[in-house]
Amino acid sequence: MGLPIADHWFERKRIDDEITLLWEPHVNSLLRCNIWHVRGRDRDAMIDSGLGIASLATAAKDLLHKEVVAVATHIHYDHVGGLHEFENRVMHRIEAPEMADVHEAGGLYASDMGEIADGLRMAGYEVPETLVTAVPEGFDPAEYRVTPTSVTRTVDEGDSIDLGDRHFEVLHLPGHSPGSIGLFEAATGTLFSGDAIYDGPLLDELPDSDISDYVRTMKRLRELPVRVVHSGHDPSFGGDRLRELADAYLARRDCYPTGS
Repeated sequence: MGLPIADHWFERKRIDDEITLLWEPHVNSLLRCNIWHVRGRDRDAMIDSGLGIASLATAAKDLLHKEVVAVATHIHYDHVGGLHEFENRVMHRIEAPEMADVHEAGGLYASDMGEIADGLRMAGYEVPETLVTAVPEGFDPAEYRVTPTSVTRTVDEGDSIDLGDRHFEVLHLPGHSPGSIGLFEAATGTLFSGDAIYDGPLLDELPDSDISDYVRTMKRLRELPVRVVHSGHDPSFGGDRLRELADAYLARRDCYPTGS
C-alpha cells in the first residue's frame, strides 16, 4: 500500500516578531529538522533547510522579501535538502566541499540508512522502517536523494552572520559532525545550535561523529551566557536546561568539567 498524499508539506509557528519556525510534519521526528527563519533589517537568515522533499523556498515565499542567507549547521541530509534553492549558501569550511558531491548514506527508509540507523539505535531511538507518513503528490520516497550544490561562503570559528541589526557569531561545535556550527547572538543570548545540542538523546556515534570533540563542545556550551537555545530538533529551551543537558552528556561520558 502506498503512502497517503499530503495536502501540504510544511507547517510553521511564529516565535516572535523576527523568528519563525518551520518543520515537515509528515516526517518522523528522527529526521524532522527545525528550520529557522530569522528576519533582519538588511537580510534574513534561513538556518537549515530540511530534507528537500518539497520546496522550502516556495513554502516560505511570503517570508522572503529580501536577501536570504541560507546557513547549514552541518551536512547531515535532514538539514541540507533545501540548501540548493537559495542563492547565498553558508557552511563550515570542513564540510562545505562535500556538499557539491553529497554521498552520505541516508534515505526515507531505515534500510537505506546503514550506519546512521545503527547510531540512532545506540542512542536509544526506535527507528521505524518508513520515516515519512505521507508524501507530496508524484513523489517517490524510494527515489529520494539530496540535491548537490556548491557553497557560496565557507565559515569558521569567530566569523559573523550579519543581518544588519542582528549579528550572530559562528561557533565551531564539532562532535556530532566535524563541521557542526552554532550561531550565537551575544546581545540577546540567543543560540541556534543545530544538532550540537537539543533536548533529546544526543548522537555521538554516527559514522562522522567524534566523542572527544563532543566532550569539548559540551564543556564550551555549558559556559556560554545563553538565554534561549533554538535547536536543530525538538523544542527550544533556556540556559539552565542547556547546562543540564551538557552535564548529563558529560556524566554519561564520565568527564564532568572541573568544578561541577
